[in-house]
This record gives sequence, structure tokens and C-alpha cells, in this order.
Amino acid sequence: MDLNEAKDDPQPRAQRRAVLAGIGFVAATGLAAGLGVLAMRGAGNPRKPWFRLLRKPSWQPPNQVFGPVWTVLYATLAYSGYRIWKAPASQERTVALGLWATQLALNGAWTPLFFGARRPVIALADIIALDAASLAYSVVAARVDKPAAALVVPYLGWLGFATALNAKIVANNPSFMLKR
Repeated sequence: MDLNEAKDDPQPRAQRRAVLAGIGFVAATGLAAGLGVLAMRGAGNPRKPWFRLLRKPSWQPPNQVFGPVWTVLYATLAYSGYRIWKAPASQERTVALGLWATQLALNGAWTPLFFGARRPVIALADIIALDAASLAYSVVAARVDKPAAALVVPYLGWLGFATALNAKIVANNPSFMLKR
């Protein structure tokens, strides 16, 4: 086989493209997670007085739970998006990928809003929009690739819990929500 023929072989190109796409989905979710890590440093740190002064519900998990849970959820979310990307091109696939990106952007915004900007009410609006975008993604993804949709079920459950937690913090601290 001539080396020029090997360069033109579509199989290795398709494999390289798939690997790059997988890396892209991992990088995108890593970026969203990274925004949260940055927001948690300094003023947004849960150990700082601002967060400690908030009245939180008794059912809030310890801070150590959030990192491992989000690591698993981000991994499944990246893989779900990648599976959708690998599906045959269609209008539903395009819509699902757009919803995947939308929910990831909303997800990436929540921690900087809540902890970085100290705006739990705005963060609550963000997470409600995130819930809607994530649910829409799962519905459309199910029409494209059922396993990809199944991968986000735990994420949807955790988002519901996080939304309730955010809402309870807002409800428990009405006068504090008006201050910075």
C-alpha cells in the first residue's frame, strides 16, 4: 500500500475525528467544572463566613459529597453528549446537541452565580433554567440514542435535589438575599 493511499483512507480519519470529539466533550464538561472550582476559591469558598452564615436545611449533604458526585455526573454527561454526537446526523441530533451545550453553559454559570457573586436568587433562576434545558435534552436525546438519555437520569435527579437546596437556602434567608 502506498503511503498516500493510507493518508486518504477514511477509516483512520473517522477514528481521529471520533477521538477528538470525545476529547472535546470531556474538555467542555471540564471547563464547566473548572468555572465552579474557580468560583469556589476565595470569596466563594463554602468555608468562608458568607456561606457559613446562611441558614441551610438540615438535609444539606456535607461539603465533601459534592466533588465526587459532580465528578461522576460530569463524566456521564460528557459521555452522553458524545454518544449523541456519534449518532447519525438528523434534525433531532442537532437539537439535542444544542440543548446539551445550553444545559452545560447554565451548569457552568451556577457556581459562579451562587458562590462567586453571592447571588442565590439569580442562581436559583439559573438552575431552574438548567433543569428545563436538561430535561429537554434528555427527551430529545431519547429519540436519538436511548442509552445517552439514560446516562443523564442521575444528573436530572441531582439537579432536582440541588434546585430544592438552592430554593430552601433562599427561603431560609430572605433578608440576607438582599445583601451582598
